[in-house]
Amino acid sequence: MLKKLFKKTKGEEKIVAALNGKVVKLEDVPDPVFNQKMMGEGIAIEPVQGEVVSPVNGKVVQIPASKHAIGLESEQGAEILIHVGLETVALEGKGFTPHVRVGDKVSVGQSLLSFDLDFIRENASSTVTPMVITNTNTLNKQMRVAEVSDAKAGETVLITIK
Repeated sequence: MLKKLFKKTKGEEKIVAALNGKVVKLEDVPDPVFNQKMMGEGIAIEPVQGEVVSPVNGKVVQIPASKHAIGLESEQGAEILIHVGLETVALEGKGFTPHVRVGDKVSVGQSLLSFDLDFIRENASSTVTPMVITNTNTLNKQMRVAEVSDAKAGETVLITIK
C-alpha cells in the first residue's frame, strides 16, 4: 500500500506531513511572512513530538546555522522549507539537532531534525511549524492543500502538486 501512496504519477507529486500533530492552515499561522504567503503556498503543523521527517524523496539544500529550519528539493523540483516554530532563529541552534547535511539524499519518512519541543514552547513565540513550497510561482503547476485536521509524519498527504 505505501508503495502505491508514494509512487510517482506523471506530473503529480504528493508531499506528506513532516511532523506529527494538528494541521494548521497557513493563513492561520501567527506570522505575516507565512500567513500572507510571502514565502509561498503551504501548510503548517502544531507538533506533538520533536521530530521532523522528510515529506518527499529528494535532497537537502539548506540548513541554516541556527538549525531551526531545513530546505529540501524534491525529485520533481519542489523546493520545500520546513520552519520549526516561529521566532526560533533567535535560539541560535539551541534545542535543535540535525540528522542530515546539505547535499544528502533523503527519502519520505527519513529523520531530518530533532528538536526539544518543551524548550521551543518556553523560548519561542510559537511551536507551529510551517511547510512552504518556496518556488510556488516558478513551478507552473497547480497545488492542492489537503483539508485534514491531524497529520502523521511521513504518511498524511498534505499537498498535491500537479
